[in-house]
Parts: sequence; structure tokens; C-alpha cells
Amino acid sequence: MRLLGTITPDRPLLVVAVQEEAAYLGDSLPVLLTGIGKINATAALATVLARGERPSEIVNLGTAGALRSGWAGTHQVAQVLQHDIDTPVLRALTGRTYGAPIAVSDTPGPTLATGDLFVSDPEARDRLAEHADLVDMEGYALATVAQRANVPLRLIKHVSDEAGAGADRTWRESVDGCARILAEWVRAQGL
Repeated sequence: MRLLGTITPDRPLLVVAVQEEAAYLGDSLPVLLTGIGKINATAALATVLARGERPSEIVNLGTAGALRSGWAGTHQVAQVLQHDIDTPVLRALTGRTYGAPIAVSDTPGPTLATGDLFVSDPEARDRLAEHADLVDMEGYALATVAQRANVPLRLIKHVSDEAGAGADRTWRESVDGCARILAEWVRAQGL
């Protein structure tokens, strides 16, 4: 975890997993580098929010795998779900639902599946595509923390790969270009 800049209530906090995704964001807004995965994202965001000042909103910028061919570009996520928790079994055991989907936007947009698994297997991709459009490793965790802290959140994802065979290679080759596009998105929003 690394916080670059100072959080103030009049500005958003930009949240990214790794430095490669933040390479072109500049220093006009605070940037939180969480590390990869749900635990790192949860711990990092909860820690900085617990320190005191709250941002006007949290904007998570990052790469995502497309779960269907033809998905490209930058998307604002409408709903996020957790794909690596066995919700039906936990509900049967406890009578309670854990990991229910979270609506993060009132505007139409894709559903993002989050889990601690870099999806590069076509069978896993096809299973996830039954419920979601994109896949990442931090979005659900950030949405959970933001919701509990009552801080508005936007999940902005740029498609880096097709979450199938070779996705790891494709991500390495495309992350720099994705980081440039995400930085351009921030400027275009006037943030």
C-alpha cells in the first residue's frame, strides 16, 4: 500500500492496484496504490479512510479482462459481484447471504466479477460470462469498503485482455497503453 498525495474532502481519491496502472496519472489528485487482490485492496482503502479525511469520492481505475469476445474500451461498472465465494453453500450453512452483488452506479453499464484469481482459462472465463461482462481482482473489495464508509465510488475499467489463454502475456503487453487511456479518462472528466 502506498498513498501518493493528501486526501481532502473536496477532491476524489484515485485508487489503482499497481504502479503500472497509475503511471500517467500525475500528482494533481491523491492516488492510492493498493496492491493486487481483494485483501490488499480492502486493507489499503480501509486504512486510509480510517486515518481521518474522506475524499469527495473514490474512483477506482484499472484494467479488466473481457469475459466475451468483442468487449473493448473503457467502462463505468454498474454492478460488481464476487466470483470466488461459494455463496449458495454459505447460505445453506448459515442462512445468510455473503458476497451479494453490489450496485455501484445508477447508469447502465457492465457487471464486473471480482476474485483473487487472474482469469486466463477459457473454461473459467465462460463460466464467469454467464453472470458478468468483465473480471478484475479488486473492484468488489473496494465497493464493500466504500459502501461501509459511506463514500461514493466509481469503478472505471479498461479492457486489457480477453481473460483466456495468454491473458497474462496480453496484460503485460497492454498495461502501459491502458494506463495512458485511464489517465486521459481522468482528464476528460475534469477531475
